[in-house]
Amino acid sequence: MTSLTTVTAAASGTWTLGDRTVHRIGFGAMRLPQTGPALVPDAIPRDREQALRVLRRAVELGVNHIDTAAFYFSPLRSANELINRALAPYGDDLVIATKVGPARTPDGEWAEHARTPAALRVQVEENLRQLGRDHLDLVNLRVLGTDSVAERFGALAELRQAGLIRHLGLSNVHPHQLAEAQAIAPVVCVQNPYGIGASPEQDALLRLCGEQGIAFVPFYAIAGAGRQDGAGEPEPAEVRAVAQAHGAGTAQVRLAWTLLRGPHVLAIPGTGDPAHLEDNLAAGALELTPEDLALLELAHTS
Repeated sequence: MTSLTTVTAAASGTWTLGDRTVHRIGFGAMRLPQTGPALVPDAIPRDREQALRVLRRAVELGVNHIDTAAFYFSPLRSANELINRALAPYGDDLVIATKVGPARTPDGEWAEHARTPAALRVQVEENLRQLGRDHLDLVNLRVLGTDSVAERFGALAELRQAGLIRHLGLSNVHPHQLAEAQAIAPVVCVQNPYGIGASPEQDALLRLCGEQGIAFVPFYAIAGAGRQDGAGEPEPAEVRAVAQAHGAGTAQVRLAWTLLRGPHVLAIPGTGDPAHLEDNLAAGALELTPEDLALLELAHTS
């Protein structure tokens, strides 16, 4: 539900992402190129002007951390190119984070992950081209499985030394992979699935990042098990009760709870709807009581 007073991203507070200060609620671009499920070959392209309007409104409301990827696209829309069209020339305070590793063919089918230095460089250069940049603010290496990340992260570290990348992060990783990467180059963020109902392992990794001053950036904080299809399962009774008590939406409650897991947590909710954008940002001003948190902990651990 939309609040009567528009809340800006500043309400969520700030955190330092590398050498840049960002508001703790940002914007995820995965849902921008289409309506309905993302990352599917037959996705329904979103109205172009609506997508551009949402991006411009996000920045107008103080969002200065946008998460994207070259593999976010529908048959007619690319998230990166929408960002370029809507926001270039980019403001000095805007951090655009992207990720490499996953690959899709032009028709939208999944292809083999980029696992070699050459393949990763191709993906970095494609992000540069689509975004119209001469460097990328932040590149997250997206990982599948528990195997070594040394060669892949090392390749990105070389591109960082060459000036193509400003900061490096990791996505979908385990603690031993974080330690392995840190021995190669600084890691400024970890981007993993997280929200109410997340596993104890993800709780532990969130705490580990906080201890080390690394930003923890949850994805699917609202969608949960629905992942790229969006929220679909009925909300736990505890989440619905807290939302009702505050006259808020359940998505706002989920985001507010996630932000309270630590000052280093940065939310990146995504939407292609202007009203939903304002609702998401309003979560930064939602004050959950100790009673609310106790109730939500039941939903988290059940």
